[in-house]
Amino acid sequence: MRRTLRLLARPEAGALAAAVVIFVFFLAVAPSFRSLAAFCTVLYQSSTIGIVAVGVGLLMIGGEFDLSAGVITISAGLVNSMFCWYFGVNMWVGAALSLLFCLAVGFLNGWLVMRTGIPSFLVTLGTFFVLQGANLGVTKLVTGSVSSRDVSAIDGFDSLRAVFASSTTAGAATIWITVLWWVLFAGVAGWTLQLTRIGNWIYAVGGSAGSARAVGVPVVRTKIGLFMVVSFLGWFVGMHLLYRFNTLQAGNGVGNEFLYIIAAVVGGTLLTGGFGNASGVAIGAFIFGMTSLGIVYAGWDPNWFKAFLGVMLLLAVLVNTYVRRLSAGKAA
Repeated sequence: MRRTLRLLARPEAGALAAAVVIFVFFLAVAPSFRSLAAFCTVLYQSSTIGIVAVGVGLLMIGGEFDLSAGVITISAGLVNSMFCWYFGVNMWVGAALSLLFCLAVGFLNGWLVMRTGIPSFLVTLGTFFVLQGANLGVTKLVTGSVSSRDVSAIDGFDSLRAVFASSTTAGAATIWITVLWWVLFAGVAGWTLQLTRIGNWIYAVGGSAGSARAVGVPVVRTKIGLFMVVSFLGWFVGMHLLYRFNTLQAGNGVGNEFLYIIAAVVGGTLLTGGFGNASGVAIGAFIFGMTSLGIVYAGWDPNWFKAFLGVMLLLAVLVNTYVRRLSAGKAA
């Protein structure tokens, strides 16, 4: 009994149970969902959300939010694409410049939150609008349209595609490299949270920043670092999108920030901070991938997907609240 309670008190317990139920359900109602090709497509869909969701989950455990996480993926790709297209330089130079840009945005978000005391929700909402407007305005100014130019002929494109957007086939199934990167990032995040001093700092600043500061935790550095991790992972997904599709639409990315938050919450991360883990966030992203494609494979109207997301979020909040109380009771 005690062992069962200990398992139920883990942040990812509810998400794992939900993932099993949803997986079995779509196996039963959608015959095309049962193929290896479909499963690999689900993994790919999950990875494009799950990579950034790892960083968003860490930030939420640290007690903050980043509403610019969706549009910064497009900003990253546009900086790389338009710089190299306009100046005719190697794509690796543009990728490095784009990384510096994204890290600077993350640093600015974290610095403003810590310096001003304004809630991260408001600071990053402002960043969201700045990036969204800049994506559209600068792209139209440089290219004359709201999409970037095809950069597939520029030097360095093929080698960067191998890093960010390569794939391999196994029969009819396509396995994208983003799935491997997703697993790697989730594993590193899990190791950091559970086995390192930095992980202890993240839980501490999310639980109570004042108490953490009193015992010597570098609260400012920890939180700014978490914002920069989100921006780095947003850059990574932006690179994937650019090197898979060759061009980007400047208006894309809006709304994805909520998908990252939903993946983290469904995975057991509390909105109040200080509770959650990386494996739960990964499971939450997998649930998103299963559901978004399972509805299509079942032949249903995909417009119902958003309704499902809302129900899933509400249920996750209720389950997480119960799990948190159970965990607190076990600790007591």
